[in-house]
Amino acid sequence: MITRLLLLSIILLLSCESKKKDYAPLSKNMAQNEVTVNEVQQTAGYTYLLVQESNQEFWLAVTKTEVKVGEKIYFTEAMEMNDFESKELNKVFDRIFFVDQIGKKPIDVETKKAELVAKQQEGIQKLLDSIKISPVSGGYSIGDLYRNAEKFNKQIVKVRGQVVKVNMDIMDRNWVHLMDGTKGENRSDLTFTTKDVVKVGDTVTFEGTLALDREFGAGYVYPLLVEDAVIK
Repeated sequence: MITRLLLLSIILLLSCESKKKDYAPLSKNMAQNEVTVNEVQQTAGYTYLLVQESNQEFWLAVTKTEVKVGEKIYFTEAMEMNDFESKELNKVFDRIFFVDQIGKKPIDVETKKAELVAKQQEGIQKLLDSIKISPVSGGYSIGDLYRNAEKFNKQIVKVRGQVVKVNMDIMDRNWVHLMDGTKGENRSDLTFTTKDVVKVGDTVTFEGTLALDREFGAGYVYPLLVEDAVIK
């Protein structure tokens, strides 16, 4: 039923209690789901929806949006989580699906995929054109790391760049994407896992261990990732 979800889309505040954090495998099926909204709960950043599909009722979470009880909504991409705690709602969801995007009309999946790819490429190019950050002393550019990935694998590297995306507290770490205006192997942003807290727009220098083809299961592979990064 459920498909993959970009990790860059959700900020997950997970339970600090004894409940296990359970991350369900992601399916690659692109089937479209049509559901009816039975309940709406709003928080500062997210909208939680109790929905019904056929005779099944379950919860969805999506970036804050206006939805009314009784409306039909459509989605194609989601990630299942179990025992998820919303601190704002003071509620633990036994089972909830984080949805990348919902629509109020049926979605042409192939057209939507093409539109998303084009939009992402346009956005990336705009960022590249606007960000020009030189490496710090003893550091490397993002382009250099991608072009010389084998050389730097398992090495400690230092990178300076602008924060373009942050996903907080996923698998007990923060996921920070940096860009510095360079690119290599057709890639221009580099992901760092860290305990430090930053926000989009910050210019920071991270130091951590570079990992090549880092896999987290369910086919989720980072061709290049800097782990256990700290701000220098």
